[in-house]
Formats: sequence, C-alpha cells, structure tokens
Amino acid sequence: MVVILADDLGFSDLGSYGGDIDTPNLDRLARSGLRLSNFYNTAKCSPSRASLLTGLHPHQTGIGILVKDQRPWGYPGTLNDRCVTMAEVLGAHGYRSHLSGKWHLTGNFNEPDGAWPTERGFDGFFGTIAGAGSYFAPATLTRDEEPVPESSLPDDWFYTDAISDATSSFISRHCEDSPDKPFFCYVAYTAPHWPLHAKEEDVDRYRGRFDAGWDALRSTRLDRLISQGILAPDCGLSGRDPLAEPWDEASHKQWQARRMEVYAAQVTRMDAGIGQIVHTLERQGQLDNTIVIFLSDNGGSAESQPVGIIDDAMAQRLPALNRRTRSGEPIQRGDSPAISPGPENTWASYGRAWSNLSNAPFREHKSFVHEGGIAAPFIAHWPDGIRDGGVVRDTPHQLTDLMPTILEAAGITYPHSLLGRDLLPLEGVSMLPTWHGLTHESSGSRMLFWEHLGNAAARYGAWKLVRTYPGDWELYNLEQDRSELCDLASQYPDVVNDLRTAYEQWAARCGVIPFDQLQPHLA
Repeated sequence: MVVILADDLGFSDLGSYGGDIDTPNLDRLARSGLRLSNFYNTAKCSPSRASLLTGLHPHQTGIGILVKDQRPWGYPGTLNDRCVTMAEVLGAHGYRSHLSGKWHLTGNFNEPDGAWPTERGFDGFFGTIAGAGSYFAPATLTRDEEPVPESSLPDDWFYTDAISDATSSFISRHCEDSPDKPFFCYVAYTAPHWPLHAKEEDVDRYRGRFDAGWDALRSTRLDRLISQGILAPDCGLSGRDPLAEPWDEASHKQWQARRMEVYAAQVTRMDAGIGQIVHTLERQGQLDNTIVIFLSDNGGSAESQPVGIIDDAMAQRLPALNRRTRSGEPIQRGDSPAISPGPENTWASYGRAWSNLSNAPFREHKSFVHEGGIAAPFIAHWPDGIRDGGVVRDTPHQLTDLMPTILEAAGITYPHSLLGRDLLPLEGVSMLPTWHGLTHESSGSRMLFWEHLGNAAARYGAWKLVRTYPGDWELYNLEQDRSELCDLASQYPDVVNDLRTAYEQWAARCGVIPFDQLQPHLA
C-alpha cells in the first residue's frame, strides 16, 4: 500500500486532470489505473490528514481546525484516543509502515507525544512534524523521534527529493529484508504548498508556459477536463474569482507568470519523485501487487504572504518560518514584484488568481467547501486489482472512504478496539466496488458532509447544499451544474430543509463545534 498526498494541489493542475503542468509519472499511473471525478477532501491540511489516516471525520479525531489546542472552548488539535491510524490497524496484521513527509497532526512540534508518527503505528518516520516550511532546510525536520540538524544537510538538499528518497529506501530495504511481509508507505509531500521554493532547472522548463494568463488558461483547462471525460460536456466555467483582477489589466505580468512557473516546478519535482518510487516498486517486482493512490489534501490556496523580513519575533510565533538561509542570508517574506520567488531566501505564495486557475473550473479555494476547496484529483493504480485501466469513475467519495478501501483490499476487518482504545466506528465505505465499475450497495442512499471554519456542505446524490460562513445556504444540482453556478435554493425549499436537517444531525453526532461559538475566541 502506497498513499501519496500532495499539499495544496488544485483539482486541475495535473496533466491527467486537464492541467498544463508536466506530470508524466502521475499521468502514466492514471492511464493504466483509474481516476475519480467526484472525490473530495476536507478543505484544509490537518483535518484532511486526520480523516485520511483514521476513516473518521476530522472533528471526531480531535482536529477540527488545525493543531492548536483550543480547549476548553474548542478542539484539542491533536489525535485523540477514539481513533486509530491506518498504520496502526495494518501493523496489527503484520504490515511494516513508513511515513515520509509532513505529519501536522499534533501541536507538540519538538517533543514526542502520543500523537507523533512513531506513536501512531509508523515503524519509521522521516519528515516534518509541523506544517509548511522551507524546502531547503525545513523546521521540525525529524528522523523517527530525533531532530535532523540543519548542519547535516548537503548543499543540494531539497525536501521534495528527500521525501522521495526516504520512501524508495524504505521500500528497497523492506523488500530485501522482509520480502514475504506486506508494507504501507504514507508519502506526504509538502509540494506545492507555499513558500514557492524550486530548483531553477525545474523553473526553466516553464518559461513562457503561463504567459497567456489565468483567464485564458482556466478556459483551456475546462476544455481538457471535458475531453478527458472527467467533466460533462455541458459543464460551465465559474467566473473569475471576484477578488482577482483580469489578466489583461494585471500589472507586473512577468512576475505574476514567474509565480506560477515556480508553483509548476514544485509539482513537476514531486512528480519526478513519484516516478522514482514507482521505479523502485518495479525494480523490486512489487508494482503489480501494490495499491498506489494519489490525491490532494485541499484545493489550491489563495493565502497571501505579507511583505517583510522574517525576524525572531515572527519566527517565534510561527515555528515553520526560517529566520535565515543556511548561508546566513535574511529571508524576504512577501508577495511583491520586488521578490522573485523560488530561491531559499524568499518566502512567497502564488496568489488568488493562480489558485483560481488551479481549482478550475470551480469556485473558491482551500478552506472553503464549494467545489474549488474540496474537489481533489484521485488516481488509483493497482494492476492486480483494477481491471479497466484508464477509466474515469464518477461515484462520489471522500477521505473517510480511504481506510475502508485499504482494509478491504488487505482482507482486514476494522476493530472495535485496538491498543487499549475503544474506537469510533468507521464513517466511510470501501471504494473497491466503484473501482471495479460496480454500484455500491449504499451509494444510492449515502450522504457526504463537510465543515471547516463554519463553511459547511452536505451532498446527497446530485444535490449539494453548501454555505460560506456566515452566509445563506445555497443548493446546486451537481450533475447538471458541477461548477455551482445556478443556486436552486429558492426553487427547492424542501430539499434545502431536508439536507440542512441531515447536516445538523451529522454535525451534532460528529462533534462539530458551531463556529459562532468558536469565532470570538479565534479573533
């Protein structure tokens, strides 16, 4: 089992999802595996990771927003004792597990606690405990439970490459030392999350690629998504984000294009690492019998970076920030034409308009539960288990379905208790029937739910009820209007009431804290 998670990658960034970024290795997996057109994450990094690993909704695991302890009025911000990770369940059945990359499921970044990877079923860990960080020398870099000194990193060290190398090394060692035992790899890249850090050789391949601008490229992506069979021929294109300016009126176009070039370079470097992992599986004779899954933790991010030099006070508030480069240069933070992103001494993001491109043709971004925030690319590759290579399946699924899928494929029953913990039952269903082109027994009556920062949604069949807090509920028929362009709430009040009631029951059962109770404390 190999589960690969990208960080802040939009629905349409990959070549196999209509994008203009070079991703040959993922495209190869898609051609010989399958893609899902209606797979959903939970709109934000830590909640998505919690849900992916446990098969529960994030609020049930203790991580309703991020990893800050907000008790007594909010969430604990760390994995609780009512859940177990995929690694813990698989480990109880003879699997060896390894995590390479970003954890971000505890607020205790420097001292091992009960929510560190090594305490949650992973036999080996190499990566970062915190969230975003430098790609050249990330804060909280750890091997198992020991910090990795910055001074030990070679001059050409790059985090994306290190994640890929660590995964490949684990697979090779495992297959040589324990060839008859199964393994599970969780590969949690930080690419393409800000800061926009990339090797210049990767950026060079994209010179001029995005000069047409976000407006024209959004339209082109929709055309490719339709031609690839991921979206229906009549799918509409949402309007440009209202806070993004038209490309024709944008100033500093060269700098704007550079931002997207660096973002694309981050994705291509990640794709090369995935190719390395796949090659390792091939070399070890394990590719056909290994399930390889790729997805993203949320939609593209519209988060901005304020301008200024990162000082000690700022770095103390935000542990992921580096004060200086490895050579001692100050780091220039901010989204400004005076700062050309990519090098180690910069800390920038690609901005709202390019995020709007990443999420094309949908509305909104990371943190929102309109399609642009939660619709994820999903590729599954398993030659021994997926009969029809290259197909696109449109049955809706979400992160809670990953654990049941992995366990069914492994022939494992989810336990009622494990490691002294009484567990909540799984919230998801196996995707294997969908993968095989079958109708799941519960697919006709199943509801999907989301909540983050008061942004909320419920989906039943084609109907999706959604709101941006504190706004009104909106209603869309996603079979006819995947891009959520025509609000039908006033035409179908009974559907709105039914879905709202179902959402409220789900929220109460799963421990969602009403956001109007949280917001005063967050401010």
